[in-house]
Amino acid sequence: MSDISDRLVGAVNAHDVDALLRCYNPRAVILAPEVQAETPEQIASYFSHVWEGFPDVRLTILEKTGTESFVVIEALSTGTHRGPYLVAGGETLAPTGRHVSVRTCWVCTLEEGVILSQRLYYDQLEVYIQLGMRSPSQGLPFY
Repeated sequence: MSDISDRLVGAVNAHDVDALLRCYNPRAVILAPEVQAETPEQIASYFSHVWEGFPDVRLTILEKTGTESFVVIEALSTGTHRGPYLVAGGETLAPTGRHVSVRTCWVCTLEEGVILSQRLYYDQLEVYIQLGMRSPSQGLPFY
């Protein structure tokens, strides 16, 4: 459990797509608020997009727990919005230069020591407020 958590977070922080993909089963699926990735190529594309939008993104593990068949990682995700970023609903947000700090939770099902499925959770509203976005439903500023 600890090994896959540390390898995954290390690969994300290093922006190392090869090391990242070694954490996943070739049949792995990721479900996140902004995307569902169902192939290694889509998983690589998703993380590459995050790295492009937040080139200094960093995950800090706050808690982790699990067994041989699942792991839950709570982390603090921080970064500066310096590139295009796909938000829920399909809109791409131009760089704002704003810093974001948000707690995230990753729930992973494991098979043979690698990730078979991963669900990513975070407070989208908190991110949108920190980015200065307008409400998608009302067109009003959050701040």
